[in-house]
Amino acid sequence: MKRIPIVPTLLVLLAVAYMIHLGLWQLDRLKQKEAMLARYEAARSDKGVHPWPNDDIAPLGYTHLRLDCRSTGDTAPQAGRNAQGQSGWAQVAVCTVPDGGHARVVLGWSANPASVRWSGGIVTGTYLPRGDEVIVVADPPLAGLQANAKPDPRDIPNNHLAYAVQWFLFAGLALVIYALALRKRMRGG
Repeated sequence: MKRIPIVPTLLVLLAVAYMIHLGLWQLDRLKQKEAMLARYEAARSDKGVHPWPNDDIAPLGYTHLRLDCRSTGDTAPQAGRNAQGQSGWAQVAVCTVPDGGHARVVLGWSANPASVRWSGGIVTGTYLPRGDEVIVVADPPLAGLQANAKPDPRDIPNNHLAYAVQWFLFAGLALVIYALALRKRMRGG
């Protein structure tokens, strides 16, 4: 009777374990994205304007809020594309808020990078979650600038279940192919 080769078997099992890990990671990403969409829908259904800072809304994101921007750095145009896909310049100011934190405020959108002078004040807009950073898209925009439609997370592809199934199928297929090859080798073929 022939012996089962140890090294190839371990390599196949490691590859299968990694593929299963990737499938489970995709399922975790699916849960995270569904939670984000639920938070977005909850914020959209709330039509009120909330003061900033407010610990209840900070993790929620996509909430309409009122920000007292006590001081700003110079506004800096940032090249890019707006939500409609048009190229142009987002006019961004860095604000110091009453709690001592900082927020980046997108004052509006323009077709040219002309500098906008703004000395701060009250801004209403939508809070967008971006990791540890506070970003507020002004609504309405600063005078002379166009509004930039806020990104809608429902437009982000959510194919994580299909990706997870693919990784699980790859893992199963790898096991089947290796088992067939091992069977053939054990029979002396």
